[in-house]
Amino acid sequence: MKPTLVTGASGFLGWHVARLLVERGHRVRALVRPSSKIRELDAEPVAGDLRDPASIERAVAGCGLVFHVAADYRLWAADERELYRSNVDGTRNVLQAARHAGVDRVVYTSTVGCIGVPQGGEGNEDCPVSLDDMKGAYKRSKFLAERAALESAASGLPVIIVNPTAPVGDHDIKPTPTGRIVLDFLKGDMPAFIDTGLNVVDARDVAVGQLLACERGRTGERYILGSENLTLAQILGVLAAISGRPAPTVQLPYAVAYAAGMVTTAWARVTGKPPRAPLDAVRMARKKMFVSHAKAARELGFAPGPAEGALRRAVEWFRANGYC
Repeated sequence: MKPTLVTGASGFLGWHVARLLVERGHRVRALVRPSSKIRELDAEPVAGDLRDPASIERAVAGCGLVFHVAADYRLWAADERELYRSNVDGTRNVLQAARHAGVDRVVYTSTVGCIGVPQGGEGNEDCPVSLDDMKGAYKRSKFLAERAALESAASGLPVIIVNPTAPVGDHDIKPTPTGRIVLDFLKGDMPAFIDTGLNVVDARDVAVGQLLACERGRTGERYILGSENLTLAQILGVLAAISGRPAPTVQLPYAVAYAAGMVTTAWARVTGKPPRAPLDAVRMARKKMFVSHAKAARELGFAPGPAEGALRRAVEWFRANGYC
């Protein structure tokens, strides 16, 4: 059996994808930077960097499948060019290496941020969207990377694209911005909230959806991997019930949150330390990111569980591993 390459296996979603592949009998090769570690995984580590084409070529050589999950997932960076180098140039490097290696399939992990969402409605894979709709360097870089994947598919590379929503669960090591919501709540660092909404999905279900996309997805198609549309207030209410901590009751007006984002982001440029409330995150929160995973359910057989179980695992894992 040819090995299966997973990029980002030292991160959150990549770890879950790699774990599931190992459980299902795949020989997993994990692309990791020299400074990163693979935890609790029976995988072959291969040192490399998305920005180094030669290292990507070596990692992909001999592989039958490629799951490109790695990304620079930050809503603020002192140098935004770093996000484009990893997310756009890095994706092109992976796609080019996969073409040279003649792999059977590539599953590219995009983001729900690249899905069009009508005001007051639910987004889906067919909703119109453009680069101008992308708020912040992270979303713009992922949008451009997704365009590169679609172009590769149009030119004959067997690429399937998945668009996870807001994944939560165990092993969110960094943690991700979504996991940070859970952690801030547990630490009592969220005294107020704003009127926004997310589609929450279990990271384990996203991993299952990735494998389903590889097995059943159509080349050049996008599949939203999501579960429940919840307001932030609803998410905090679920976390309160799970953790026994009280949910915040103060709702901030958007203008106040925007002002706070401007101040903290400006100060971050001085200190070089990430802001507590990145302005790009506040801008994204202006719209509820409610979407439908009906296409993935119909074409892939994707059947995610409720968000409560994922939030419970996240709470338990953060607590058990000394995050709070």
